[in-house]
Amino acid sequence: MSRLLIKGGDGERVVEVSPQSAGWEHVGFEVLRPRGPFHRPAVAGRERCLVPITGTSRVTVPGEGEFRLHRGSPFDDHPDALYLPAGTAFELAPEGDDVELAVCSAPASGRGGVRRIDPDRVRVEVRGEGRFEREIRPILMGPESGSGELPIAESLLVCEVYTPAGNWSSFPPHKHDRDDPPRETLLEETYYHRLAPAGGFGLQRVYTDDGEIDEAVAFGDRDTVLVPRGFHTVSAPPGYDLYYLNVMAGPVRAWSVSEDPDHAWIGTAG
Repeated sequence: MSRLLIKGGDGERVVEVSPQSAGWEHVGFEVLRPRGPFHRPAVAGRERCLVPITGTSRVTVPGEGEFRLHRGSPFDDHPDALYLPAGTAFELAPEGDDVELAVCSAPASGRGGVRRIDPDRVRVEVRGEGRFEREIRPILMGPESGSGELPIAESLLVCEVYTPAGNWSSFPPHKHDRDDPPRETLLEETYYHRLAPAGGFGLQRVYTDDGEIDEAVAFGDRDTVLVPRGFHTVSAPPGYDLYYLNVMAGPVRAWSVSEDPDHAWIGTAG
C-alpha cells in the first residue's frame, strides 16, 4: 500500500494524522465518529478547527458557551465549522449515531478568539469547466475566504471540494512545496475523501519533478491521502460523486501554487 494512503477505520477514530506520524512539521488531522460525550484538553501551541462531516454535535468551550454544529450531508450541505485558538479546550456531545467530525490543527501562538463559521458565510466558488468543473467551499482560506475580514486562523488553511461523478479535481496538477511567497508557498496537505455511493473509489496522483515521489493512489470512502510535496490531482470515476476536505499549513499562511507547466494550458488549479 502507498505510504501516502491512510485507510479509514471502523471505530470511533476514523483516521489520525500527526506531524510525527506524517513526518512533517505543521498539519494535524483526525476524523471522529463519537458514540458518546468526550473531552479534549487545551493544547498549547496548536489551533484547531472543528468541521462536521455529518450529524449534529453540541460543542462546549469553557468561557465561551455552547455551539451546535450540524450537517446532513457533505455532498449537499455547506460546512458548519468552529475555530478554536491555541490553548482552548472543548467538550463534544453527539446528538444521534451519525456524527462524523473532523479536527484540523496547526501551530499557533493563541492570539484571536473562538469563532463560529456558519454555512452562510462560506463563499462557494465554481472552478474549472467541463470535465474538471468542481465546487470549492472555503472554510478558513484567509483573509478571510474572500469576505474582506481579518484572518481568523494563524496557520490553518481549510477548504472543501465537491466534484461531480466523472470529473477531475485539483486540476491541472499543481504544487505548493516551495517557500517563495508570493509566487509559491510551502504547505503540507491532507485530503480526506468521501464517496457517494460509499462503495466506490477515486484516484489521486502525487508526483515530483525529481521523481522521488510518483504515486497513483486508489482511495475509498473515508480514506486520507497525504501530500507532503509535489504536484497533485484527483479523479472521480463515473457514477461516484466525490467530496474531500483539505487541511493545509506551513511557514506562511497563504495558498500560492505553481501548476505543472506541461498541463497549465488547460485551466485553473485548486
